Amino acid sequence: MIIYERLWETMKSKGITQYALIKRFHISPAQITRLKRNESVSTHTIDTFCQILDCNVEDIMEYKKESNKLT
Repeated sequence: MIIYERLWETMKSKGITQYALIKRFHISPAQITRLKRNESVSTHTIDTFCQILDCNVEDIMEYKKESNKLT
């Protein structure tokens, strides 16, 4: 599972708010909601965030293995 906890930490360290993403950088509120919910987003969206935040992919997202419960 891809999670975006690092995105919020990176935004905080760079001084970029969700409001700024929407108003200044024209990021859709729906995209922000998808990221908050750890839902899938396009690589274009990840690229855009890397450009805005001047960071690497690993500063935005990480993979966490889900435990499979087979019964």
